[in-house]
Amino acid sequence: MFADGVNMTNGSTDNLVTNNDARATGDDSFALFSAIDAGGADEKNNVYENLTSTLTWRAAGVAVYGGYDNTFRNIRIADTLVYSGITISSLDFGYPMNGFGTGPTTFENVTIERAGGHFWGAQTFPGIWVFSASKVFQGIRVNHVDIVDPTYSGVMFQTNYSGGQPQYPIKDTVFTDVSVTGARRSGDAYDAKSGFGLWANEMPEAGQGPAVGEVMFNGLRMSGNAVDVRNTTSTFKININP
Repeated sequence: MFADGVNMTNGSTDNLVTNNDARATGDDSFALFSAIDAGGADEKNNVYENLTSTLTWRAAGVAVYGGYDNTFRNIRIADTLVYSGITISSLDFGYPMNGFGTGPTTFENVTIERAGGHFWGAQTFPGIWVFSASKVFQGIRVNHVDIVDPTYSGVMFQTNYSGGQPQYPIKDTVFTDVSVTGARRSGDAYDAKSGFGLWANEMPEAGQGPAVGEVMFNGLRMSGNAVDVRNTTSTFKININP
């Protein structure tokens, strides 16, 4: 496939996606995009559960762009080729879109193995990509997730810039009982952007800038990473509680 496996959009509400396996999709295996270009409004109360995504070759295993009160649970993602295991983003791609609402967007009981790659020039992607962009970014809850042997980094935080200025910050975002293990130096052309358990990206691409906002981690576990936490920014705060 060249495109997504499943992508809900334009007001999709109260849907259940369960017991599905996606292999070698081109774009995201399972996606939710809160665009409103073809009708509909709030995208909420959707459940994606009991899913497997392997060998996604151009995008993520799971991707969420906006919406609220949506749940993604009991998922295994492995061996993405160029992108993140999970993308959590408020980028609108130039379409009319609603950002994230105050109701939670929840990820729970997820395993991400050997995810991440490089794309869009020299940008490297992590196990989980947290990307605040052209719409509000809030209400994210990531619970009981294991990131194992990511290609470049475990969790990467990034903010989109327009005209040299950051757009929306990352806020109200909480990770609970998350582990990152085996984020090693890549040894390839992107080695300087590798080996981080957690990374507040300071300069992802030309014309962009450092991540903006903050995140909270509760019960974080890390081992076997070249660097557990990299944050050289003054614009992003990583809070870690035992």
